[in-house]
Amino acid sequence: MIKVLRSGFLTFNKKKFKCSFGKNGLTKNKREGDCKTPIGNFKIINCFYRSDRIKKLKTKFKCIKITRKMGWCDDPSSPKYNKLVYLPYKYGYEKLFKKDHTYDLIIVLNYNTHPVKKFYGSAIFVHIAKRHKPTLGCVALKKENLIYLIKKINLNTPIRIG
Repeated sequence: MIKVLRSGFLTFNKKKFKCSFGKNGLTKNKREGDCKTPIGNFKIINCFYRSDRIKKLKTKFKCIKITRKMGWCDDPSSPKYNKLVYLPYKYGYEKLFKKDHTYDLIIVLNYNTHPVKKFYGSAIFVHIAKRHKPTLGCVALKKENLIYLIKKINLNTPIRIG
């Protein structure tokens, strides 16, 4: 089990990594745009990566290559809220193909996915940290730590936040 601790660390198999989460902390009542990370037990839905930046990614499950036309809908008025979308897209979204390196590797969690509830938050990922600055609601790790984690986990590895 992966555990994200309030102290700002992530633990897995006796290893401990510094991590970042939402700049407004952790919450049991996540709302879109609140900059909080949801508390709970989650499963991994899938993994995305930039094949131009991460070569020979070794995992126990299939990861999807990020293309320039991929986004993640964060607009509660969209029928594809909290889902992968392809650009251009008429509703609000986050680009997955980013200039910075934060989305070079993404683990998608099953937060607010089945069923999707409008305004309950979207795009809750584990991704690469930007100098351990707080996130908008995701969990973030150094690139080498996230790559280590991806090598060791599988789709059945649970994640507990909080």
